[in-house]
Amino acid sequence: MAIPQTRNRSWVAKIIADFCDSPANTLGNATGEPAWGTPQVGYARGDDPLFESLKTDIGPFYWTPLEAFHLAYPDTGVTAAELSVICYILPQTEATRREQRSETAFPAERWARSRFHGEQFNCALRLHLAAELTQAGYPAVAPERLPDFAYRQSERFGIASNWSERHTAWIAGLGTFGLSDGLITRAGKAVRFGSVVVRMKLDATPRTYTGHQDWCLWYAKGTCGVCMQRCPVDAISATGHDKSKCFDYIRNVTAQYVQEHYGTGATPCGLCQVKIPCEARVPL
Repeated sequence: MAIPQTRNRSWVAKIIADFCDSPANTLGNATGEPAWGTPQVGYARGDDPLFESLKTDIGPFYWTPLEAFHLAYPDTGVTAAELSVICYILPQTEATRREQRSETAFPAERWARSRFHGEQFNCALRLHLAAELTQAGYPAVAPERLPDFAYRQSERFGIASNWSERHTAWIAGLGTFGLSDGLITRAGKAVRFGSVVVRMKLDATPRTYTGHQDWCLWYAKGTCGVCMQRCPVDAISATGHDKSKCFDYIRNVTAQYVQEHYGTGATPCGLCQVKIPCEARVPL
């Protein structure tokens, strides 16, 4: 599909940035402050072999970009090579991170609001980006917004969704994983992600790393491990992240806490994402 000269990565990034400047980007509090800072964007080829590798590792329920695209456009004879994956980072604001640093057991109010109101904005951004691309003549879909998006049980990794925003960001050159399983990006670990698959050829973002844990001090140098100390239920250890412990805590403890104290929903915690060397930067 021929792409007009103006329809490039800068055009896509502007769609995302403009929406982030809208009133929809809000914590929903009295101050009306934004939930997220300046977004960062990365791109991957729809036929990047790492997507197939993920499917092999996680399980047959995991979607490749082509499979996600075909769920939205089942009658399209598109190939993976014709697709691109757009992935963006939404960084937590300094005010939210500062407030969260002082907490040791439960998320701060701003953090809880970013997980609830901020993620509502993120869902709207996914759909907005897909709609803008489609309207311009490039059919697009936000996999996380598909009706069939769900969590499954991976034989190898336990709880896993059929589309991972973090793994997509890793493939799109935006960061590598840390000891806690969070993705360390150039904006740090205190971020949220979104992605869209589009029938459009966009140059992929070069990956400036080789291993999937290169930017983590623990894996790169055998130092740090501060995220272990930040977890109130010892779900992070020298062997990695215990997803079951983490899941139980956010479902049964923090979700109830934020509902009672802040009137927000969702399942926030995020204590391991702040007061650590990779909170807002790559520590290496």
